[in-house]
Amino acid sequence: MRAAARWNSDRHGRGMRLFILGYGYSARHFVRRFGGAFLHIAGTVRDPAQRDDLAGIEVHAFSGSDPDRRTAERINEADVLLVSIPPGSTGDPTLGAFGDTLTARRRKVIYLSTIGVYGDHAGGWVDESTPPQAAVERTQMRIAAEQAWINMTGGDAAILRLAGIYGPGRNALATLRAGTARRIIKPGQVFNRIHVDDIASAIMAVIHHPNGGTWNVCDDEPAPPQDVIAYAAQLMGVAPPPEEPFAIAEMSPMARSFYASSARVSNAKLKRELGVTLACPTYRHGLDALWRAGEAR
Repeated sequence: MRAAARWNSDRHGRGMRLFILGYGYSARHFVRRFGGAFLHIAGTVRDPAQRDDLAGIEVHAFSGSDPDRRTAERINEADVLLVSIPPGSTGDPTLGAFGDTLTARRRKVIYLSTIGVYGDHAGGWVDESTPPQAAVERTQMRIAAEQAWINMTGGDAAILRLAGIYGPGRNALATLRAGTARRIIKPGQVFNRIHVDDIASAIMAVIHHPNGGTWNVCDDEPAPPQDVIAYAAQLMGVAPPPEEPFAIAEMSPMARSFYASSARVSNAKLKRELGVTLACPTYRHGLDALWRAGEAR
């Protein structure tokens, strides 16, 4: 009950301090939309010298080991901790580096995971009650990292399982313009996606939610990947790239591994419990908005 009272009292984030472990694409867009709600924002990047998008946050270098004292102090001061660093072969690097600091006080912990933890369901529907099952090492490590954060917080961590992320500069329009888009055809294959603005809305909603839990952050319409490319080409008025059968397509092992799982992921709990209304409920809504904003012109 104390946790619920605490987060309800800071209804709009006033006075809260945010620390971001892994200031990447999704975290950057969250700060752009909602950064003004926080008293102070700090975060980590691997190499601050290589980044030109760090205005407005206090930056700390962190590459997975040997953090400096000031970073640990800022984490200890934080009311909200947003974690978007992927796990490695030895587990979650942040838990290993900041273990004592992370357990020093209660705070809101939000861990950005992936819907890939559900594994392959041959295109069938899954939700948060579906037991994770992952055949590839990358998602096995994600499952272990989720559980580690749940254990560390005594069950209070908010786990957001993200679908395939797209948004400004990272979308089918941009890959078509760059000449790198491909239409890989694997019969029955479907993916969910999520616009980065909707990820930001989900993060803010879970900050104001009094309890921990697990939520899928994905769109309403899982769809074959080739359909997304074809729709983007239609918007641009260009011919889509030729179809390539998955069985004979030249792909990296990493790219091929994404096709090992096919599932339709439900976002009903996200809407019901967190009250999130998606700005881009389908890939068509998202691509339409990006095109109107001048993407890939």
